Amino acid sequence: MEALVAEAESLAKQGVKELLLIAQDSTYYGLDLYGKRTLADLMKRLSDVSGFEWIRLHYAFPSGFPMDVLEAMAERPNICKYLDIPLQHGSTRMLTLMRRGITREKTEELIARIRSAVPGIAIRTTLIAGHPGETEEDFEEMLDFIRKQQFERLGVFTYSHEEGTHSGTMTDDVPETVKEERAARIMEEQQEISLRHNQARIGQVERVLIDRVEADAAFGRTQYDSPDVDNEVILREMAGLRPGEFVTVRITDASEFDLIGTLC
Repeated sequence: MEALVAEAESLAKQGVKELLLIAQDSTYYGLDLYGKRTLADLMKRLSDVSGFEWIRLHYAFPSGFPMDVLEAMAERPNICKYLDIPLQHGSTRMLTLMRRGITREKTEELIARIRSAVPGIAIRTTLIAGHPGETEEDFEEMLDFIRKQQFERLGVFTYSHEEGTHSGTMTDDVPETVKEERAARIMEEQQEISLRHNQARIGQVERVLIDRVEADAAFGRTQYDSPDVDNEVILREMAGLRPGEFVTVRITDASEFDLIGTLC
């Protein structure tokens, strides 16, 4: 932990304003070093480093999720109300085949607890379409899961064999055309959900980090959006704006995956 804090302090001295905390499964942090999950302690230590405006958590798996992380997120203003939690599927049968260590019912209970503990949190998840053994019934259950959970952010991958994994030992029995069609159906569903979420933000005032300035617009993000994968806020009045600058913006319009705003 001391090494990570030292690295964060070095980044802060260089002017870095946003810290992304990421691992193959960040919720496991501390088990090998300290014999217990200490992700919340790490996040608080990083939050105490002077200079960071935003600290963002990625790849927190649902099985064994440490609930004290949510306390840190709710208490610390520089820890973003944002969680990247890769759920992979919405069918208990498929979660069992994937050896995810959790059921759909337990997943839904966890999501409800997360949203209760951190009101207004943006949850990003990723799903897999066409995993070996996935039937049309399994896929329809995943669509139902998406409709009921109304995720703020969602990405989908089509399954591909990966050496050294349990799934890699299974027969890849879902045709590529079916995988692609299922992935497209998921994103069609999410497109409507995302549009509703974004339209609900029209009129709100947000703190926005400018990522880049182009000839006709500046592009930034709110605390609810991670770079490269989530919504952008588009500002047409960009005179004098610089990448790395925080500005106050009123949201005036929205599309499925972007917000339009004006400077306050």
